[in-house]
Amino acid sequence: MGEWDFSAWLRFEGTPFAALPEFLTSIAIGLLIGVERERKADIAGIRTFALTALLGTLLAMLGTTFAAAWLPAVGLALAGALGFLPAPREALREPRTTTQMALLICYGLGVLIWLGEAQLAIALGVLTTLLLYLKRELSGMSHGLSRRDLLSIIQFCALTFVVLPLLPDARFGPYGAFNPYKVWLLVVLIVGVGLAGYLALKVLGSRYGAPLTGLMGGVVSSTATTLVFARQARERPASLAVAASVIVLANLVLFARLTLVAALVMPPALPTMARLMLPALALGLAGAAYTLWSAPKDGSGRAELELQNPTQLKLALGFAAVFALVLIASAWLNDLFGSKGVYVVALVTGVNDVDAITLALYQMLARGQISLESLAVAAVLAVLANTAFKFGIIASIGGPALARRCLPAFAGTVAGMLAGLAFT
Repeated sequence: MGEWDFSAWLRFEGTPFAALPEFLTSIAIGLLIGVERERKADIAGIRTFALTALLGTLLAMLGTTFAAAWLPAVGLALAGALGFLPAPREALREPRTTTQMALLICYGLGVLIWLGEAQLAIALGVLTTLLLYLKRELSGMSHGLSRRDLLSIIQFCALTFVVLPLLPDARFGPYGAFNPYKVWLLVVLIVGVGLAGYLALKVLGSRYGAPLTGLMGGVVSSTATTLVFARQARERPASLAVAASVIVLANLVLFARLTLVAALVMPPALPTMARLMLPALALGLAGAAYTLWSAPKDGSGRAELELQNPTQLKLALGFAAVFALVLIASAWLNDLFGSKGVYVVALVTGVNDVDAITLALYQMLARGQISLESLAVAAVLAVLANTAFKFGIIASIGGPALARRCLPAFAGTVAGMLAGLAFT
């Protein structure tokens, strides 16, 4: 007697209901989208969406069975017509565009399930529901972006999706250090991360207080965030605790970001970078505990932060130029002085921008120009220079009181990073 195949039984194999799982999946997707639409008191609610998805799967099955490819197209027209129907006790008016499109998508997902793409259909169903649910947040983001912001994003998308594929993927310049395609690809990565934080700030604003402002500000630019809130602390002493909280969190994000970029760009360097950055992050968080605990809990001193859009053409091209120069300078000094030359570049360029030098180090590691040990030392020097520069901003612009509040977290990150370097 053979073993009982539970999975085959669950799929109704060998029974007249073998296709039932596909239909149940369609209904589930329709219910998911319909639950969100039901709240809008529209013509199409939870049952309509479930039945629309079911219709898509049914007509796709019939079209396959009877070789009638036109059947799904007829169903698509019917689903689209539903958007023109008036709601109960409502005069006929223009179609509700969002509901109409959601119905068409729901129908298409039902067809997709019968074509054997159930997982893709489920993922698209979840994303569709999320887009419908986030109407208020997406509208807020749209109204929060200026025309200049939109133009910057459009320009950056054009450079990324139109220009990037046309760039040569080959080495140029001294020591073959400059690869236009890879340089711009890494710029896209860094600027894309900054754009995510910038949009989050635009959508959420200061509604969630200093912690979120600090985190998102750190994603966009920890140096700019430090400068903005150091000035705020000097001009408005009552906001000192909030300013310290934002600055500390923004600077702690740097260590998480460097670890994430290593994982994405140069996985072989991830263990080394993690040993450096994660202890720094842990001790920095411990040092920040007092700063956050002492921040006002009554909402006084709200955290307002205005940063430049990281996709502005000037900023993106500026970062690309700095990155290319760092690549060439690092290769040149490495050839002349070995790893010590790279350390000099890291110390000098790290003052203003840690991302450019760390990306350059990853490129040099990939070409075998430096070792993991040299990469670790150079990365630490760059971060130390950047940390010292930002603490100088805090002390000189924000004043001694702000510096005292930020010192435990900054000292913790330095101690953690040096400890990690000692064991690397």
